[in-house]
Amino acid sequence: MTPEAALDALSALGDPEKAAQMAAYHKVDRPYLGVANGVLDALARDWRRALDLQARADLAGALWDSNIHEARIAAAKLLTQARQKDDAATWARIQSWVPEFDAWAVADHACIAGQKRLIADPSRIETVAEWTRSEHLWTRRAALVITLPWTKQRDPKPEDLAIREQVLGWAAGYVPDRAWFIQKAIAWWLRDLSRRDPERVRAFLAEHGAEMKPFARKEAARLLPPETGAG
Repeated sequence: MTPEAALDALSALGDPEKAAQMAAYHKVDRPYLGVANGVLDALARDWRRALDLQARADLAGALWDSNIHEARIAAAKLLTQARQKDDAATWARIQSWVPEFDAWAVADHACIAGQKRLIADPSRIETVAEWTRSEHLWTRRAALVITLPWTKQRDPKPEDLAIREQVLGWAAGYVPDRAWFIQKAIAWWLRDLSRRDPERVRAFLAEHGAEMKPFARKEAARLLPPETGAG
C-alpha cells in the first residue's frame, strides 16, 4: 500500500456535502473529504493486516503529512494497536505529530494510538511530562488525553498510582490556564477518575476547584456519587 494508493482510496469514498459540513464543524483550515469514521476504521484495519510495523509507521507519516483531515485520522488509526513486538517506530511517529496538533478530533485519535504505546512502556511517561511545559496548548492538552487509561484501572498497582498522582499534579498546574480546551481536559480526566477513585477527585476539587472555570468544575464532579452520610 503506497501513500498515493491510500489517498486515492480515501478520496474515492468522499462525500462533498459531508466534507463541507465537517469543515464547518471542525473549524480548522485543511482539506476534508467527507469520509465516515467507521469507513476509516475498516480501511485502517485492512492496511494494518497488509503491512509490517515499519511500513505502517511510514504510511501513517505520509498520510499525516498530506494534512487531509481523514488522512490524519486514518494515520492515527493505522498505529492504534495494543500489541506490537517492537513499537519504537510507532511511538516515534506519534511523538512527531504532537507539536502539529491543532484540533481536538485529530489530536484525540493520535492520543488513543499513543495510549497503547504508553501502556506498553509506562517509562515513556517522562517524555509526556515534557509536554506539560510546552507553550503549545495542544501539546499540553495531549499530556492529559494520552494518560486517560490511568483513570480507568480497577486494581492499579503502586506504579500506576504513582503515575496517576503525577498526572494529577500536572492537572493542578494547569488549573490557572484559562484556555477552554485545557479546562475541558482537566475536567475530562477528573470525571473519568471519579468512577474509580471518587475521594481523590473530591480532594482535588476541594483544593483546586474554586480556581477552575465553573463549567469544568461542574463537569469534573458530574459523575461523583453522593457522599456517604450526606443529606
